[in-house]
Amino acid sequence: MEKYNKLLRNITELIEKGLFTSKDLKKEVEDSLKFKMEIIANKLNLVSREEYDVQKKIIEKLQKELTKLKANKNKKTSTRVKKS
Repeated sequence: MEKYNKLLRNITELIEKGLFTSKDLKKEVEDSLKFKMEIIANKLNLVSREEYDVQKKIIEKLQKELTKLKANKNKKTSTRVKKS
């Protein structure tokens, strides 16, 4: 909380001296928030929507192939049982 108050005091002083405009402040806050969001996203190991969609398609394809393989295995197993 102390760091936050100090930051606000510094910003207020810069605005009062005319060295810092509201546009500058807005830009600085936006940049800071974007940077913090990127740090948090990286820590969470989040992926982009495109990466997610690609991985989802790959998994769906593999699930279909696995289902086919299991069906083929079951057919072969039932055929062997009937022959015996």
